[in-house]
Amino acid sequence: MKKFNFRKVLDGLTASSPGGSAGGGGAGGGSAHPGGTAGAAGTPREEIQETLTSDYFQICKTVRHGFPYLPTALAFDPVQKILAIGTRTGAIRILGRPGVDCYCQHESGAAVLQLQFLINEGALVSACADDTLHLWNLRQKRPAILHSLKFNRERITYCHLPFQSKWLYVGTERGNTHIVNIESFILSGYVIMWNKAIELSTKTHPGPVVHLSDSPRDEGKLLIGYENGTVVFWDLRSKRADLRAYYDEAIHSVAWHHEGKQFMCSHSDGSLTLWNLKSPNRPFQTTIPHGKIQRDGKKPESCKPILKVEYKTCKNSEPFVIFSGGLSYDKACRRPSLTIMHGKAITVLEMDHPIVDFLTLCETPYPNEFQEPYAVVVLLEKDLIVVDLTQSNFPIFENPYPIDIHESPVTCTEYFADCPPDLIPVLYSVGAKHKKQGYSNKEWPISGGAWNLGAQTYPEIIITGHADGSVKFWDASAITLQMLYKLKTSKVFEKQKPGEGKATAEIVEEDPFAVQMMYWCPESRIFCVAGVSAYVVVYRFSKHEVNTEIASLEVRLQYEVEDIITPEPEIIPQFPDASSQLPSLKSLSGSTNTVACEGMMKDSIPCLSVKTRPVRMPPGYQADLVIQLVWVDGEPPQQITSLAVNSAYGLVAFGNCNGLAVVDFMQKTVLLSMGTLELYGSSDPYQRQPRSPRKSKQFAAGLTELSDSPVSLELERCKSPTSVKGSRKLSLPTDLKTDLDHVNGHCTSPTSQSCSSGKRLSSADVSKANRRGPGRPPFRKAQSAACMEISLPVTTEGYISRRAMLQQLHGISSFSHDERHCTAHTWMNKENRENSFSRSRSSSVSSIDRDSKEAITALYFMESFARKNDSAVSPCLWVGTGLGMVLILSLNLPASDDLRQSEPVMVSPSGTVLTLKGAVLTFACLDCTGTLIHPPYEVWRDPHSADDGEKTRKRKLVMHSPSSSQDMGDHQFAVICSEKQAKVFSLPSQTCLYVHNITETSFLLQADVVTLCNSVCLACFCANGHIMTLSLPSLRPLLDINYLPVTDMRIARTFCFSNEGQALYLSSPTEIQRLTYSQEMCDNLQDMLGDLFTPVETPEAQNRGFLKGLFGGSGQAFDREELFGEATAGKASRSLAQHIPGSGGIEGVRGAAGGVIGDLTRARIALDERGQKLGELDERTASMMASAEAFSKHAHEVMLKYKDKKWYQF
Repeated sequence: MKKFNFRKVLDGLTASSPGGSAGGGGAGGGSAHPGGTAGAAGTPREEIQETLTSDYFQICKTVRHGFPYLPTALAFDPVQKILAIGTRTGAIRILGRPGVDCYCQHESGAAVLQLQFLINEGALVSACADDTLHLWNLRQKRPAILHSLKFNRERITYCHLPFQSKWLYVGTERGNTHIVNIESFILSGYVIMWNKAIELSTKTHPGPVVHLSDSPRDEGKLLIGYENGTVVFWDLRSKRADLRAYYDEAIHSVAWHHEGKQFMCSHSDGSLTLWNLKSPNRPFQTTIPHGKIQRDGKKPESCKPILKVEYKTCKNSEPFVIFSGGLSYDKACRRPSLTIMHGKAITVLEMDHPIVDFLTLCETPYPNEFQEPYAVVVLLEKDLIVVDLTQSNFPIFENPYPIDIHESPVTCTEYFADCPPDLIPVLYSVGAKHKKQGYSNKEWPISGGAWNLGAQTYPEIIITGHADGSVKFWDASAITLQMLYKLKTSKVFEKQKPGEGKATAEIVEEDPFAVQMMYWCPESRIFCVAGVSAYVVVYRFSKHEVNTEIASLEVRLQYEVEDIITPEPEIIPQFPDASSQLPSLKSLSGSTNTVACEGMMKDSIPCLSVKTRPVRMPPGYQADLVIQLVWVDGEPPQQITSLAVNSAYGLVAFGNCNGLAVVDFMQKTVLLSMGTLELYGSSDPYQRQPRSPRKSKQFAAGLTELSDSPVSLELERCKSPTSVKGSRKLSLPTDLKTDLDHVNGHCTSPTSQSCSSGKRLSSADVSKANRRGPGRPPFRKAQSAACMEISLPVTTEGYISRRAMLQQLHGISSFSHDERHCTAHTWMNKENRENSFSRSRSSSVSSIDRDSKEAITALYFMESFARKNDSAVSPCLWVGTGLGMVLILSLNLPASDDLRQSEPVMVSPSGTVLTLKGAVLTFACLDCTGTLIHPPYEVWRDPHSADDGEKTRKRKLVMHSPSSSQDMGDHQFAVICSEKQAKVFSLPSQTCLYVHNITETSFLLQADVVTLCNSVCLACFCANGHIMTLSLPSLRPLLDINYLPVTDMRIARTFCFSNEGQALYLSSPTEIQRLTYSQEMCDNLQDMLGDLFTPVETPEAQNRGFLKGLFGGSGQAFDREELFGEATAGKASRSLAQHIPGSGGIEGVRGAAGGVIGDLTRARIALDERGQKLGELDERTASMMASAEAFSKHAHEVMLKYKDKKWYQF
């Protein structure tokens, strides 16, 4: 607790210092000296005690939700019932019952090739593409690596760990098989060399090892499958091959019958071969399940490779043969499929995405018993499904995990921690009515681990906006994620028929309904969406279904005074100098008369068509009003860069790089629609000079003159494809194409088409191979382009300037148009174009070239002091621009609620202008005690309630008066944060009390005023990866950690802060990463995470009968320790593999669960470490003994040599 009278002196000193560093408080932009505050603001300021200190803050990742990005491997522990998925980026996700979801990452980032559980041991082995094996300890809430083994001379291709064995078989690309001790992670000297395994007469190398498994009948026999079609049955005791089988097609996988007498292979020609150990010369059964049988009795035609087969037996029915692939080549359009053969019935399950791997879940972990399969887990490139094998129609289980976040690419996110508790059940109840039917009635089979609610009790909601126009509401309480409700915003528009695109006024070729911004008021349940096609939809929440027409409005936003829409004539006198602005405005917007058009000029046309007929709206969010920006004189509407709604005022405001519009959604009227410059009236403080070498009047030729800019290398990428010289053609993201095409109505490169055919760039001049794949948003960046012109260079980030970064972030990349044939690698490339979508401050690329255009980047409704020295608060709209200007608009609302529907609302500029460096990002108001003032809101009431009594029709407003005592509420603190600095002003005096220059060399991507521990702070995320918090109102730095490098534009456009120290971002196209910046939550995180390992008894093996034991298998017990141990097998070559101790030693277990399990884990690891040290000691002792023995031997030889010689013979 600190009082600030002493701090005043410090503030005065820092403010008067010339520089004002990133951590200092340099006053700028005409701010008043902090020491000389007005009397009204001075007295309470000394009384404000800030409770937050740096001790309240710490950053750590909490949990990751969604589908693992680019999956490569799958494993299941049948006793613990947990599932592990490995990915191409080196990540492992471990899933159990809902709530048990753990993410781990290999530091190398190498792709995971294979995963193997130590069944019921609480451990997992991962084999990675850098030829390293890792042993993970799962007996702690955050798994850690205990050991690693790096192969130096061979590449790992396949691993197999027999049940209840501590010896891991490792097959390599050279065809050799090595054996690793799981406990010490040291290589055994026992090696099965490929040239010993195959026949001496064989002249060719058998290829890499593609399969290893021990015989269910005899653990001393190992089945080795080689890629070229050779299968070797190796006797581990006698170190020779018992039998060899050859087939003329490459092998992809092998599966045993549980009795160990037969095995099945899948091949590259779509065939399955069944082999009997008694007659290995040829398969006793060969089938091509999907091959057409030839009439002349020839072999069926070959099919696509069967990549994996599993052969599972049942006690009371025919065995199951389950395989992936193997479809006929003539069905090119067939989707990837899983085939289930049960007896004579063949069922083909078609999948939406390519199959990566699948596993059959069986009742027993013992390979020599009837397997009794009950489900199949299928890992697809973008989905995880589980098929129920116990029902004849093979239904799928309803997936309880939130793995469909990426159903349509995520384009924006919002996070609400500590929201009203009644919202989650209400949203769930309306969302539950739309659930799909036909799922299996069995319980989800992946049910391992344990999870409890933890100490955190407040409700949390995450909202994701998507490229197809859908919006999903998720329950995110207690670090879980569950979908509540899905809203399809595209339903308010008419569907566009194929081929209509050229004739309509669309500005986005793909995903025209993509959600660009969202604004939600949880208290009033009003929801607002801004779409990429320059529209805003206002939704109200109702529990009742209605059938009604959708109200719509059209708004013209441009830079010319004559086009201001002024339904209320009283607004006009507020602009005394409007006429004097006219010449400069016209010159800035360019002369539209010069546009050469074929056909009619588009004017007053919206981009999309709203449905005119009555529409059935189910319970939930129902469209109340659609507002569309229209074409103006052949120029398309610019995309929306800021959005705000206030339910108490009944107003929605939105802006773009042209200007601002304010709409009354209660009366369905446009109150204000004007260019940014007109908002200033006579109080424009800027001399509007062009901020680049180009002249502002010539921005219509922006494409050909981009190279004049200091960032010409970056901008060169944005030239029209038709003007790119040489053979390389670029596929421009759609938004870049359209925006560049629409620089004054048409593309101005030397070879451009006129405006009506401007869209031909996407098809006529760009090769089809380079076109976008379907279903990705044509979006753009995280920042206002208009504000780049006044930003400082981003030298530290490798970008010449912020402008260069924005050009770079367009993500110009080429990829296959045909999604069916794209590999996971091309999918990764395809996802790159998602990185170019904009968050709330995006702006059109053409505005980069219109230096004098000033985008509206932030809006905020608030009860505030509009003018200097106002005596009372009044409704206001705070407007922030890309040039760092802050304007306050006064809102004159009808005096009584009865008149609200009939009397007009007046909107007028107050004349107040405040300035900051860089584009304005966020606003907030604090009362005189430093408490955050929430904007007023209307308490939710159902607009379609059956009870039409007076009580339900009366609006109930919550105005949030700062304090019950009026004398306490005579001033406020206004907190304003731009991409460069934060300022706190005292209102109504408009004195700048505090200023903090957040960054000089970079810029903020996100800033929010958030509550934490019953106090308030400013949280910032910077483009250089720093996460910072500042105290309020004094702007003292509390936290500054370089935590999250913006390696991907996706992070920049989806990062958002919430209350109670929560934040999130999209870490990949399919996953949401949540993190906390609260020390308290970091401390409590262990209690909130699920346990991956729970003590479970291993089921007993079935009692094998006397006769079966006598005749059915080897009577001799197999001791692997004796065979593979150092005493018998010797040591492996040191150069072959290198042992690396893991980080998951005692330190890694300190956070493990307490009690017996934790103690056992610690004891086990301590024993491992002790064993390791003893092993090292043993090695040293052995080497000393060997050298002593050698010395003794040499001494003995010398003695014998000279034994019988006389002294004179030496």
